[in-house]
Amino acid sequence: MSSVRTPAALRAPTILVFDSGLGGLSVFRELARTRPDARFIYAADDAAFPYGALSETALVARVMAVMEHLIARHAPDAVVIACHTASTLVLPPLRARFPIPFVGTVPAIKPACESSLTRQVSVLATPGTVRRDYTQKLIQDFAGDCHVTLVGSTRLAPLAEAAMRGEGVSDEEIAAEIAPAFVREGRARTDTVVLACTHYPLLRDRLEKVAPWPVRWIDPAPAIARRLSSLIGPVAFAASPAPLRLFSTGKLLDAEMVERIVGRRARAGEILVMDAPAPA
Repeated sequence: MSSVRTPAALRAPTILVFDSGLGGLSVFRELARTRPDARFIYAADDAAFPYGALSETALVARVMAVMEHLIARHAPDAVVIACHTASTLVLPPLRARFPIPFVGTVPAIKPACESSLTRQVSVLATPGTVRRDYTQKLIQDFAGDCHVTLVGSTRLAPLAEAAMRGEGVSDEEIAAEIAPAFVREGRARTDTVVLACTHYPLLRDRLEKVAPWPVRWIDPAPAIARRLSSLIGPVAFAASPAPLRLFSTGKLLDAEMVERIVGRRARAGEILVMDAPAPA
């Protein structure tokens, strides 16, 4: 008896979303809205969080080792690296090693500078993203006559995770982290802030509240979702809500925190710890 293969256009694609922590769930939310036909695997390498503390060599080795494990186990149709710090460094070796599409997350400097009226743009990122040559190249290629201020926050990503856990995070703590992104030069002032870490959109309401003046905040998630769809093709059918399994390399992810970010309760068996390589 011959087997019948399901045409790719009718098969639910499996999408792996990878980050060092829970910030990538801000990307998953947009992906799930855009691709209701997909099965999602979310992997948080929390055992090595934060990635900004790793050297470039250690970061590449870590991501390659964990990705080897994840791809062998889940055979995704595409991978979203929902981490700016990792994307600015590891996309070339990942694409060379694995014959599947990878969608990275890089600072949205081009659209920010295209839309800025005051020509004053800030990039709120992690120190690792700020110091990457890749980020400097984006400014060189796309900033034009914009003045781009790079702000490498050491605490905003951990503060975002703490807030999602329900811990007390003061407005003053958040305001101190974003203050350098608000620049005045003569009569011009910052009018656009790029959120160049996927943790930061988790604090979007708080950022708007404590900002010295209103700005346009650029969240990378919609652009990532559009890019993913362009690679895997149109939606074939809808399954609501998108099936999801959440893995972590350290401790079990907090179900209540996941619910706050994703907007629905985690089901039995969705949150798991994976047997991944130990951090170097």
